[in-house]
Amino acid sequence: MNDSIVRIPLFERADWEFSTIQRAYDAIETIALGDLGLSVYPNQIEVISTEQMLDAYSSVGMPVFYKHWSFGKQFARNQGMYQAGMQGLAYEIVINSNPCISYIMEENTATMQALVIAHAAFGHNHFFKNNYLFQQWTDADGILDYLEFARNYIASCEERYGDAAVERLLDAAHALMGQAVDRYPRRRPADLRSEQLRARERRDHDERMFNDLWRTVPGQGQVRADPSTEETRRAILQLPQENILYFLEKTAPRLAPWQREILRIVRQIAQYFYPQSQTKVMNEGCATYVHYRIMNRLHETGRITDGAMVEFLRSHTNVVFQPEFDDPRYSGINPYALGFAMMQDIERIATAPTEEDRAWFPAIAGNGDAMGCLREVWANYRDESFILQYLSPRLIRQFGLFAITDDAAAPEMRVEAIHDERGYKRIQRALARQYDVSHIAPDIQVVDVDLAGDRRLIVQHRARNGVLLDARDAAQVLQHLADLWSYDVLLKEIDPSGESVLKEHRASPRPGIAQALFG
Repeated sequence: MNDSIVRIPLFERADWEFSTIQRAYDAIETIALGDLGLSVYPNQIEVISTEQMLDAYSSVGMPVFYKHWSFGKQFARNQGMYQAGMQGLAYEIVINSNPCISYIMEENTATMQALVIAHAAFGHNHFFKNNYLFQQWTDADGILDYLEFARNYIASCEERYGDAAVERLLDAAHALMGQAVDRYPRRRPADLRSEQLRARERRDHDERMFNDLWRTVPGQGQVRADPSTEETRRAILQLPQENILYFLEKTAPRLAPWQREILRIVRQIAQYFYPQSQTKVMNEGCATYVHYRIMNRLHETGRITDGAMVEFLRSHTNVVFQPEFDDPRYSGINPYALGFAMMQDIERIATAPTEEDRAWFPAIAGNGDAMGCLREVWANYRDESFILQYLSPRLIRQFGLFAITDDAAAPEMRVEAIHDERGYKRIQRALARQYDVSHIAPDIQVVDVDLAGDRRLIVQHRARNGVLLDARDAAQVLQHLADLWSYDVLLKEIDPSGESVLKEHRASPRPGIAQALFG
C-alpha cells in the first residue's frame, strides 16, 4: 500500500455511516494484530440507541438475560439521571464471549466510534481471551448459549409456577450473589453448551443425595437413625463452604428441583463476572493503552485528522484523569489512570530504563520488547499481583502515594511508609492489598448444620481486624438465607486470632415467604 493511499483520512466529519465503521475497523485491526501483536476473539459490533444502552446497563450488560423487577428499577433510575443531565453513559459495552460483542452508541461521533472499537473490540477483547483468570473461570464459547438457556428456563418456571414464586426466589438468590462464587479453583468450569442436556440428570442425582442426607433427620413420629459423626456429616455437606448458593442448591431440604436449577443459574452468572472484579485496573489499563497506541498510530499515518486527534485526546484525558485527594471529585484511585500509567511505565522500563528501574525490574529493564512484556503481564496477572510486581518507585512518586495507619483508638494517624526503598515496598504491598479479594471481601462460610436438633444452619464471618458486617445489611441478607434454607440461621462473627465470638445474628424463615416459595 503506497503512502498516498495510507494517508487518506478514514473520515473527516463527525457524522458516520456503516461504511465508515467498516473502514475504521479494518484500519484498527491491522494495527492491533500487526503492530501490537494482539490475539482476539472474532468481533461482533452492534450499534445501539441511548435507550438500548440504558437497557443494557440494567441487565448487567448482557445481550440475553432473564427478567427481574430490579432490572426495570435500575433502568428507570438510570434513565431519569441521564435525562436530568446528572449522569452520562458509557461509550460502549463489551461482552466476554466468542464472538466478542461490542455495543457502540449511535450518538457517538466517528472519532468516538473509532476510539471505542480500539478500546473494546481489541483492548478488552485481547484481555478477555488471554488472561488466565478468564480462561480459568469463564466459558466464552458457551456463555451466550447458557444465557439463552437461563432465560428460557426461568420463563418456563414463571409459566408453570407463577411469576411471584420465581420473583421471590430470584430476590433471595440475588441477595446472596456476593457469596455465590468459588474464589479458588477446585472444579473445571461448567460446559455451558451442554447445560440444558445435563440439567435433568443433575437434578435426579441431587434428589437422591438429598434423600440420603435428610432421611436421618427426626420428624413427626419418626425415630432418628444413629447420627453420623461430625466429620462424616461435614464431609457429606462439604463444610466449611464459602459458596453459599452452591450449598443451598445442593443441600437446602425443601427446595424443589426447579428452584435448585435457578440458584445454579444465578451462581453460574456470579462466577462468570468474578474475574472482572479482580482485574479492573489491568483490564481497563490494557484497553486504554491499546486504544491510545492505535489512535496515535492512525494519526501518525494520516488516517485520522488533527481535529479528530484533538477530540480523542480530550476524551482520553478525561478517562485517565486522577483527582487529587483534596479534590471534591476524588473517590479513590481511578483504575483507568493507574492501569494506563502502569502500562506506559512498563513500556518505558523496557525501552528506556533508569538505573533505578534496572535495580527494581531486572527481568524487563531495557529488553526492548515492550509489547512482549505487556502481553505477558496481561496474560498472567490480576490486579493484586500486578501492582505488587510492577508498581514502580517512579509511579509511586508521580501519584504521590504513601501509607498511613489510622487506628481509631489512637489520637493521631501515623505515616508508615515514605519515599525510600523500604517505603516503596510497603506502599506496593498496601496498595496491592486493596485489590486482594481475600482481603476486601468478607470471609463468610457455612460451617455446620444441626442435623440432630432443629436443623439450624450455622454461618461464620471471620472479622478481619475486628471489622464487623453492617448490621442492617447482615440482617436483610440473613433473612433471605433463612427463607431459602427454610429453617433458622445463626451467623457468628468471630475474631480470627482467638476464635472468640464478637457478635451474633439470627433469622427465622418468614411464614408467608416460605408458603410462597415452597407451597
